[in-house]
Amino acid sequence: MDFAVVILKQTAVMALYMAMGCLLFRHKKITAEGSRSMAAVLLWLVIPAVVINSFCVEPTPERLVQMQMAVSASLGGASLALSMGVSRLIYRKSPVNEFAAAFSNAGFMGIPLVRACFGEEAVFFLVGFVAFLNVLQWTYGASVLSRGKAKMGWKQILLNPVSIGLIVGVILFITGLGVRLPEMLSSTVRGLSALNGPLAMLVLGVYLGQTDPRSMVADFRLLGVSTVRLLLIPAITLGLLALVPGDRVIRLTILAAACAPVGSNAAVYAQMYGEDYPYACQTVAMSTVFSIVTMPLVLATGGILFQL
Repeated sequence: MDFAVVILKQTAVMALYMAMGCLLFRHKKITAEGSRSMAAVLLWLVIPAVVINSFCVEPTPERLVQMQMAVSASLGGASLALSMGVSRLIYRKSPVNEFAAAFSNAGFMGIPLVRACFGEEAVFFLVGFVAFLNVLQWTYGASVLSRGKAKMGWKQILLNPVSIGLIVGVILFITGLGVRLPEMLSSTVRGLSALNGPLAMLVLGVYLGQTDPRSMVADFRLLGVSTVRLLLIPAITLGLLALVPGDRVIRLTILAAACAPVGSNAAVYAQMYGEDYPYACQTVAMSTVFSIVTMPLVLATGGILFQL
């Protein structure tokens, strides 16, 4: 019960941040262009700092011998493969819906929730999922939305911000330098990392502010893709994780990433490749609103199942 209360409190805080972002946009204090700049700061600075900060822990024998990072990354990869497979089966002829259902907002919503529920070190278990997510969005996802026209080389895969953060973080972890950084540098990384939750939710609030609630409610396509993203895929993922023995926190961390709403990159990529940008924004907005209810339910269910 305590676990469920923590999740509910954290999602309520996230909802308040989003409401503030929405109000600021509606009252013309933040523009759509301004929100894109904020999203760029998140992508290129804050999220890499979160990844690096998660590796600034003591390389204990438990972490190294049991290869917790490898286990969490493997589960994350399996979860993403499942998500993409389900989305492909259902939305093969609808690129925006396929992308939206396949890729969750693990960075913007998953990381803040995991940090609040399980502590800073639990983000360590999520970085593999987030790294795979970004690489797959920039390769498979781009191919889906461009209808096979986009090409992605190894340079783009290795030099995206999450991959860079992951490489730096792994080096700091393995060498033990992560816990011996100068105080000024470690404080900077921690400070940037702390921006992730509030800034990400404000950006999502601006997405909400750009949408018409009445048109969203009347569009059954949005309800369908939200159901797939928030309920069907998490339910299948929950079943998969329930069959896997191992650390409860690792499995709940992967589940938190898998049950997050449609990633904001659905709108960014739709605009980039000439697909229906307003509709893509609506998939992000509607699923984000519904996730305030569905994420606590899914995670509370996982918390019960993984104790059995």
